[in-house]
Amino acid sequence: MKKTILLIFIVILALTCDALGAPANPLELPSMLNAVKNMKALSFCNDRVPMENRDVMERMEKELLLSLGNRPQVILWLKRSRRYLPIIEEMLKKNNMPDDLKYMAVAESALLSYAGSKDGAIGYWQILPEIGRRYGLIINDAIDERRNIFASTHAAIAYLKALHQSMGSWTLAAAAYNMGEEGLEAEIMVQHTRDYYRLYLPIETQRFIFRILSVKLILSNPDEFGFHLTDTDYYPPLKFDKIQIDCFQEIPLAIVAKASETDFKVIKDLNPEIRGHYLMEGSHTILIPKGVKNGFSTRYNELVKDYERKRSDRIYIIKEGDNLSIIAEKFNVPLAALIIWNRIDLNKPIHPGDRLIIYPKGKTSGQDRHD
Repeated sequence: MKKTILLIFIVILALTCDALGAPANPLELPSMLNAVKNMKALSFCNDRVPMENRDVMERMEKELLLSLGNRPQVILWLKRSRRYLPIIEEMLKKNNMPDDLKYMAVAESALLSYAGSKDGAIGYWQILPEIGRRYGLIINDAIDERRNIFASTHAAIAYLKALHQSMGSWTLAAAAYNMGEEGLEAEIMVQHTRDYYRLYLPIETQRFIFRILSVKLILSNPDEFGFHLTDTDYYPPLKFDKIQIDCFQEIPLAIVAKASETDFKVIKDLNPEIRGHYLMEGSHTILIPKGVKNGFSTRYNELVKDYERKRSDRIYIIKEGDNLSIIAEKFNVPLAALIIWNRIDLNKPIHPGDRLIIYPKGKTSGQDRHD
């Protein structure tokens, strides 16, 4: 039975490799296992991994096999790595932090800004709301800086520094990052050991360091594991300019896009922390495509003036008997657009006398084109 299962696994692995253009030689599997077994200097942030311990070796093999079994995911790790890891590496270096910590972001989110968990953790570093706010992140209905690679990495570094100071090792700091400091300290007290590899912890935390190590092994030596990417296969690094925008009122993000001579999607992709279609009142640091900074302020100010000038012509006062569907049908616009233009909360009723902004079809502006 065991031989049959192994054979099926090897066949599936071979077919997956072949489909992705990777070497489709199932005989490579045993050499991969031997590479793990023979790795005597495996470490995380210079904390030695006791690979001579049979349980540790099995746990390491499991995570590595599971990672390698999902070859499309590993390829995406690799492709995204040159876009985001250099940013994290530089910030870690400036803070005198171990370079290995960058692999946590890959293990946590696969380097996706929108990654989320059932517990409410969000972003590249899977930061919980209370932790994010504790370390200075803006998290509200308009902005969620856990999705910003720079702000979230700054918060994660500050949190990991505090955990390292408290726990005494980077391995325990990472484990505490995963399960919470109080919970880990409680287990240490009850089990009378500070050795991560000897602690019985929640399964997710027992796997966490090994998942990070599997990422480190693969990303450090992709060719060794059958991932042969050329320079052109990797996604290019982020290229952008930073600008400061002072909003005296909420401003459609589409105006920022038009002033940047680009699309709404490009601005959202560069600034994933911005939620919805508007910039709220206040000061904002925005990323725009590189090369369009010159003249941005002039274009932006002109577009805002035009938006304000035309806004009064587009106001509809709600009448008795109106509802959103009736109004949308009356002006031949999508109901969803009406909701976006007016930031309508569907849980709150509308009333006669309320004002709505409506952009009828055929009327084009920076906002119309992008919304």
